[in-house]
Amino acid sequence: MTPAPSTVLPPDAGMDAVTLRVGDLDLMTDYYRNALALEPLEEASRGREVHRVLGRGTTPMVKFVSTPDLPVGSRRSAGLFHTAFLFETPESLAATVAHAAANTRSRFLAAQDHLVSQAFYFSDPEGNGIELYVDRDRAQWGHSPAGEIEMDSIGFDPNAFLREHLDSGTLTSASELPGTVGHVHLQVGDLDAAREFYVGALGFEPTNSTMPGAVFASAGGYHHHVAMNTWNSLGAGPRAASLGLGDLAITVPAREDLDALVERLTARSLPFADEERSVRLADPWGTQVTVGVGGSTLEETLER
Repeated sequence: MTPAPSTVLPPDAGMDAVTLRVGDLDLMTDYYRNALALEPLEEASRGREVHRVLGRGTTPMVKFVSTPDLPVGSRRSAGLFHTAFLFETPESLAATVAHAAANTRSRFLAAQDHLVSQAFYFSDPEGNGIELYVDRDRAQWGHSPAGEIEMDSIGFDPNAFLREHLDSGTLTSASELPGTVGHVHLQVGDLDAAREFYVGALGFEPTNSTMPGAVFASAGGYHHHVAMNTWNSLGAGPRAASLGLGDLAITVPAREDLDALVERLTARSLPFADEERSVRLADPWGTQVTVGVGGSTLEETLER
């Protein structure tokens, strides 16, 4: 008897490099290199577009696609709220935050304790939101009586955090310290439609729905790999072509996980492209989503 396909993503699913369409490739590269200590790893030309991947070590963390003819998106449109870069230790986070804070092109927004993590928020030169964060140990995460992960947004003193965790060694070697995309926070037009797509179709599991206007979801009990909010974008329709988020990438361990995803998408009559090592589709607002096997190589990241 053939087992029923899984309705959720595997517990070790995660996030991959985010793709941003940018107007000024050199400006954005310079910012992410100097403010976030991400090194250019590879690039390729595709017609009039230049695709450039940045990351740490051999790990791609962001890809820029140079599309200078596109307009800046409206703040009220669906799309990216922020990309959240996760670091392994408070010291590594502090080193990156210090670089970002010292960069004259940074716009510092907030430092917040989310109970499950500590986070710093910035905006890049083209208005894309950035979160830099470190997780607390999972044993310290609280759960509500309903089983949801408890999260909050409590301001804290960023300078006190830096005084406690910053040292000259991590500051000078920040680009050599590991980092990854921990989660992506989206602006959407409707939470029910977002939940049906990201939870029902893709297979993330909801983790917190108590914050007004937002839903958080993940695989494997993480606090969240994706978040969706309508704080600026309630009622937004499909996205017009613009700068900003170009692709949201999710990783799964095996082809069997893609097969289960294909069954879920087929059952919902959602269009998709099956490319053997990845499945590509669009969310209800036209944001491209790529679910791929394993972490993307530089070549696969460039091809997305």
